[in-house]
Amino acid sequence: MRTIPSEVTCHPPGDTPDCISVKPQTIVALGIGNLLWADEGFGVRCIEALQRRYEFAEHVSLIDGGTQGLYLIQHVQAADALLIFDAIDYGLEPGTLKQILDDDVPRFMGAKKMSLHQTGFQEVLSLAQLTEKYPAQVLLIGCQPQELEDYGGSLRPVVKAALEDAVALGVAQIAAWGGQPTERQTPLAGREAVTLEELALAAYETQRPAPEAACREGDARFFPAVQEH
Repeated sequence: MRTIPSEVTCHPPGDTPDCISVKPQTIVALGIGNLLWADEGFGVRCIEALQRRYEFAEHVSLIDGGTQGLYLIQHVQAADALLIFDAIDYGLEPGTLKQILDDDVPRFMGAKKMSLHQTGFQEVLSLAQLTEKYPAQVLLIGCQPQELEDYGGSLRPVVKAALEDAVALGVAQIAAWGGQPTERQTPLAGREAVTLEELALAAYETQRPAPEAACREGDARFFPAVQEH
């Protein structure tokens, strides 16, 4: 797994950028994507991991944005600092992480659209800019996906490994913003989790049917093989 540093050159790799170190009043960490389409679920899985492993200050919100598109505008407009996790087609090796800052984020969200949710979220960011309620600080942690065409599939190993590094980067940035992350001591209660228990990563991977049983990678009855002549 490779990590590509931010487009911003105000800091050396591994350091917290001075340009995003100001302590915001409201921090929103947002994961977007679709859990049912393999690596498309990267962003949501990052938020799930953050919530299950850490506790944060009261002014930090963790949001499973899924594929809600414009319905996320209220969360973006309310944020002084916005942390976004998503699977982004950067044209790099699968599992590569790349960080994008501030006004560059909308451009990268729309550069190579992989699904409708990216189109919708790019519009959310544009609307926030238009209404002059764009967060003062924005960090996108994007991961190059490997597989998107496996309906009912999960993260591929290279992307799951990248998730660990992405979560570490996210925790470090939330800490730099004053979000006070600490290892979770209080178990999540009932439906408190941002991801439904039935869709949590462990349950999803152990309880889903095999590809052959669920026709996850195409059904030959409807997509017969092409006969070569």
